[in-house]
Amino acid sequence: MDQRIIDLYDEYTHRPLTRPEFLRRLALLAGGMTAALALLPRIEVNAANASVTTEADLFTERVKYKGVNGEMEAYVARPKEEKPYPAVIIIHENRGLNAHIEDVARRAAQAGYLAVAPNALAVLGGTPANDDDARQLFQELKQQDSIENFVLAFPYLKTRKDYNGKAGCVGFCWGGAMANTLAVRQAEGLLAAVVFYGRQPASADVGKIKAAVQLHYAGLDTRINEGIDAYEKALKEHKINYEQYVYPGVNHAFHNDTAPTRYDAAAAKLAWSRTLAFFERYLA
Repeated sequence: MDQRIIDLYDEYTHRPLTRPEFLRRLALLAGGMTAALALLPRIEVNAANASVTTEADLFTERVKYKGVNGEMEAYVARPKEEKPYPAVIIIHENRGLNAHIEDVARRAAQAGYLAVAPNALAVLGGTPANDDDARQLFQELKQQDSIENFVLAFPYLKTRKDYNGKAGCVGFCWGGAMANTLAVRQAEGLLAAVVFYGRQPASADVGKIKAAVQLHYAGLDTRINEGIDAYEKALKEHKINYEQYVYPGVNHAFHNDTAPTRYDAAAAKLAWSRTLAFFERYLA
């Protein structure tokens, strides 16, 4: 796949680029609109491609908790045995809670965690089935309200008998930036934050971080990687425990198995194994 096509799709999914303009530019790269339309199934996110982690030996439920601007909803998964577990907040990309993120929650649950995956779009009626509709709806969210709604997931954890008081978070893309923000905000009980290709916090805010931080970057993700050096410098200056990994030759969203041209199975597997080892170190 031509890297220019992958970069164009990344621009379409992260910047104000209309679908007609995206298709026009895709047609120019592909050599015509017919070729562009034939390419779409290969580049667009498709829930049908998602892994399905079995719910065997898992307890799952859908819950609600009070947000700052309405009721938040979340998907919860944990081992079936009723006892307190360390929690991991799973933070979705800029499409809301979908099948892929629910699967990631089940993966965390299978590793022995109480996984809670809030939906930022709950306050706007939930995640639309159509990815483009979700993209448009996301633009209506107020960033500060979204931050507070994820911060409120941590006091919600305290109401659960299956929570042991230790929490981590992992976020992807938009959710990666949110994971960084939760670390800066020192969300209650947060001991470890894992960030997949997410925007970095302002250097002036890095000193507020108390949690350990693990960072995963895609080697071809020039948009996000612009902030690597400044963030790492600030982490070192403030003596914050962190790990940083850059995966050469892979694209933004390499962990998302519903994104056919950007998903990289080897990098995704390695990054997830590092994520679980990190949580084991700080949440055990």
